Amino acid sequence: MMVDKRHRMPSDRAGRATVPLYGFQPPVGTPYGLEVSTVEDFFAEHDNWPWNPPRPGRATFHYLIAVTEGELRHDVDHVTRSTAAGQWLWVRPGHTQCWHPPGTARGPFILFEPDVLTPGTARLLAPLTAHDAPAVLSPHPDDAAWLQQTARQLLDEHRALGRRPLDIHHALRRSLLESLLLRLANSPGITPADTTARTGRGVTYGRFVDALELNFRELHQAADYAELLGCSVRTLSRAARDATGKGVRELIDERRLLEARRLLGGARWDARAVAAHLGFTDPANFGRFFRDRTGLTPAAFAARETTTGV
Repeated sequence: MMVDKRHRMPSDRAGRATVPLYGFQPPVGTPYGLEVSTVEDFFAEHDNWPWNPPRPGRATFHYLIAVTEGELRHDVDHVTRSTAAGQWLWVRPGHTQCWHPPGTARGPFILFEPDVLTPGTARLLAPLTAHDAPAVLSPHPDDAAWLQQTARQLLDEHRALGRRPLDIHHALRRSLLESLLLRLANSPGITPADTTARTGRGVTYGRFVDALELNFRELHQAADYAELLGCSVRTLSRAARDATGKGVRELIDERRLLEARRLLGGARWDARAVAAHLGFTDPANFGRFFRDRTGLTPAAFAARETTTGV
């Protein structure tokens, strides 16, 4: 099951070493972009991989784990998250993640591609599926038991492949998943969706944000994203300006800078490795990029983060 059966996708045209990006590939016979198991089965099936040694990776799909017993430790964007019983861990597409050695955690493990959701439901869930939404969710007390029961029902239906016609089986799985996510969106810290925000140009901007999270290490020009989204640079630029007041290139640079800060600070990467990871052909160019936007050299920033623990 799961990670070792994913397709590794080429993520660096120049051949530099990067955190690998995996596409969705469930076991043979699993229909559509949804797979359900348990975290304890994942640990049992993968023996000592991928936590010995730790192997960071990224995926084009969502990882959602309901911890019903014990505690799960997992790195998301280079920060170790502890998920206790009753909480949910969510690793969204594009996040860098790294497994810790198996612990005491038990509970349903749900993987799904973004387009498995119907468009209307996807709009309602935009704040929950956003890249910057919380990695660890603590459901509203009124929802907690219902959510765990629905996750178990989804697991049961997933394992019932062959008992019903395939289209009905998938419709049931998607319905259970959407019901679960809509209730999970009621968790503290999740802002209710504005159902009118992602219309027209808002849809284009939302697609750009999704594409940026997966490709900011390799694609650095507005034209790259316009080509990827099948629109003109002008259309994409207008969508970005309407949504943020910023240009596409500025948003790309902001995302690269955020990743650089994370890697130099919390992850303790050296500047040369960060430069290669973010697609800079020359570490000196990365140094100028970073200094112009922060007022510090990468080395000075890393030293400050080490001293302050920020």
